[in-house]
Amino acid sequence: MKISPPRFSRPLLVGVLVLALAACASSRGLQPQGRLLDMDGLQAGHTLAGGGLSASGFPAADWWRALGDPQLDALVAEGLRNSPSLDIADARLRQAQAQVAGAHAERLPSLSVSPGYTGMRLPESMAGDAGGDYAGSVQAVLNFSYGIDLWGGKRATWEAAVDSNHAAAVDAQAARLDISTGIVQAYLELAHAWETQQVADEELARAEKTLALTRQRRSAGIDSDLQVRQAQARLPLAHQQQLAAQQQIDAARNALAALLGQGPDRGLQIARPQSLNPLALQLPGVLPSELLGRRPDIVAARWRVEAAGRQIDAAKARFYPSLNLTALGGVVSKDIGSLLEGGSTFGILAPALSLPIFDGGRLRAGLAGRDADYDLAVASYNHAVVDALRDVADQVNAVRSLATQVDTQQQAVSIAQAANDLALQRYRAGIGNYLDVLSTQDLLLQAQQRLTNLQSQRLLSSVRLSAALGGGFAPAENALPVAAVSDNKNS
Repeated sequence: MKISPPRFSRPLLVGVLVLALAACASSRGLQPQGRLLDMDGLQAGHTLAGGGLSASGFPAADWWRALGDPQLDALVAEGLRNSPSLDIADARLRQAQAQVAGAHAERLPSLSVSPGYTGMRLPESMAGDAGGDYAGSVQAVLNFSYGIDLWGGKRATWEAAVDSNHAAAVDAQAARLDISTGIVQAYLELAHAWETQQVADEELARAEKTLALTRQRRSAGIDSDLQVRQAQARLPLAHQQQLAAQQQIDAARNALAALLGQGPDRGLQIARPQSLNPLALQLPGVLPSELLGRRPDIVAARWRVEAAGRQIDAAKARFYPSLNLTALGGVVSKDIGSLLEGGSTFGILAPALSLPIFDGGRLRAGLAGRDADYDLAVASYNHAVVDALRDVADQVNAVRSLATQVDTQQQAVSIAQAANDLALQRYRAGIGNYLDVLSTQDLLLQAQQRLTNLQSQRLLSSVRLSAALGGGFAPAENALPVAAVSDNKNS
């Protein structure tokens, strides 16, 4: 006899279902607040005007070769092969690639096979006549499982991993730019230290010549021991300047050796740099908009915005029902020989629909966290854009100003050199005093030291400008997404 459910059960079930659907977790009211900055809206025309705008003003991939030193070229190549920093960046890229593979695997069905043997002996106190005997069975089970991506959540997770992988690939290229720029800057510091030592050598030579002349004048009864002591006092100062310059040379060599991934002894093999050419100031005519695709830090930040947007899509998909298909099939028998007989097979099909109803706010908290991650990625991107443009403007102003300062200081050195030569001539002729010689020597030393410092700063600024313009970064595979993150993130 078939028993029917009570008449009131159907309305009750319908009511329960309606209440359950009404109580379902909702993403209503949650959305990110971040807005991507418009690069073209940042005004920089007046600041960058007159900088030699060019259609091809972005640096070449091997921009450091324009400095004209083969030893530097070899050092950069060595650093790009051996630096531990690059190993770190490459390992992070492999991590990102593994995450892409894992996210893709989650979208695919899984199938496993489980062969096994089960043996059992039940006690007679529980199983009666069936107890006391041992029974065993051999089985082989196929397990199929597939979570259908109804709402695109798994796809969004995979796309987020792909975008993060793009960011990691750009970071790996940025690490190479950092290494090459660091090696060039350390090399310029080494060149500056050698120039400083040369100035100290010239000062020592002047002090020794002046001391010899003063001793001759004392022997002739023209000068006294006071002038000789004053001349001798300049020798320790010149020696101290030589030692300080040598310390700078050693420090720059050690820095270069570390950037090359080698020990300090590698730095001892680096010879004195030859005279270096400042990089020409040439700005792209498409600034500031094209800077977006030329700076690796901006490109990587933009990919992270894309990845954060995909994570929001994945988090929203968790609010909807999920459908999982599970199927079990196999054979079981008392012995292996009977496994393939028709009566040994079995199968189970178990589709399951899951609908989030009461979760204590976990889904909303998760979505709120992804919204915050998106806002953080947007803020980081906006900061990178503003900072990049400021960096370019700073280096442009520095290159222009330092070029003028170097020209002016070269004139100052020439004047100080002429004054020192005249003072020495007058001193030898007996019509000038020794204080004039000391004064002009001090002025000449200060002028030469300042010229050396300005020339080094000019070189460094030209190198930093090349790095600020992207250092030859060419985003072929990792170009920015064609479309911006979908507007529904902010709606």
